[in-house]
Amino acid sequence: MSPARPADRAPRRRSVLLATAAATVAATTPAVASAPAGRRPPGPLVIGHRGAAGWRPEHTADAYTYAVRAGADWIEPDLVPTKDHVLVVRHENEIGGTTDVADRPEFADRRTTKTVDGRAVTGWFTEDFTLRELRTLRTVERLPLVRNRNTVFDGRGRVMTFQEVIDLARRLSRESGRRIAVFPETKHPTYFRSVGLPLEEELIRVIRRNRLTARECVVQSFEPSSLRRIAAARLGLPLWQALGTSGGPYGHAVTYKDMMTPAGLREIASYAQWIGPDKSSLVPPHTLLADAHAAGLKVGAYTFRAENQYLPAAHRRGTAPNDFGDAFAEYAFHYGQGVDAVVTDFPDLAVRAREELRG
Repeated sequence: MSPARPADRAPRRRSVLLATAAATVAATTPAVASAPAGRRPPGPLVIGHRGAAGWRPEHTADAYTYAVRAGADWIEPDLVPTKDHVLVVRHENEIGGTTDVADRPEFADRRTTKTVDGRAVTGWFTEDFTLRELRTLRTVERLPLVRNRNTVFDGRGRVMTFQEVIDLARRLSRESGRRIAVFPETKHPTYFRSVGLPLEEELIRVIRRNRLTARECVVQSFEPSSLRRIAAARLGLPLWQALGTSGGPYGHAVTYKDMMTPAGLREIASYAQWIGPDKSSLVPPHTLLADAHAAGLKVGAYTFRAENQYLPAAHRRGTAPNDFGDAFAEYAFHYGQGVDAVVTDFPDLAVRAREELRG
């Protein structure tokens, strides 16, 4: 979960760093035992960001399964449409960095440049592929230079539909004895409405078809208009207004700074039950956490990661940006502040920190 950004990588070769990853993955990836069955323990909810993106290529069945077995309460699929209007899960509609499409000569002519949310993006886009065509692609690690260990799984997953994530969540719920919720995000909803592939109508249809309840699904977006469309359907599901650190939602006059004022939070509370700010927005002297609670909103912070480059300076260990720092210290701080949920690439670490919070 992060504000939408254009892909910033050149087409990649599937062989990037595979040999090194194979040698290191066993040492860097912990064994995951299934979380104890039963009700969720007290403390903040743990949301697996695109599954367990720190340990497996994001938005894959492996990543979602890892997250749940590590103890995550919710799993997050980012939603984008195919040409035939099926909702699939990818971080962006540009898939050059998360699949092997750049290595597939039969799709070379699909590479193009589009303007998405006011930015020029070059690559391959889900809306130019049918679901059947996307099924022929295989997933790869989006950040191979940061998460070298994950590249050993390149080529082993496929692009999932939102329906498949729902089915997987329900199966994992049965296996774990816990109710696992799906946490879909509508990506670039204004853009997709402009090209005749609106996300909300199809998302509402899938939710109704599966009879998803408030315990099984929470819908998020950075765009208030998208959430209001979902709210108008009266599905009875919680809604989560995601908040960026600068600028504002695409196509909206309001800024994120305005949305985080007491008046802005009261407006959000008229259609949503949660806000999802960047974790940096909750560090004093910011009063966002208290202000949101005063407005009757729950607060879920994003995105928690273990690598030094994503941690506050005080929690880094050494100078290598991709080495792990003291992630537990950051969780302890935010748990102590009273957040209601954390969105994390490493749900196992967040769960462990929650256990330590309980003593």
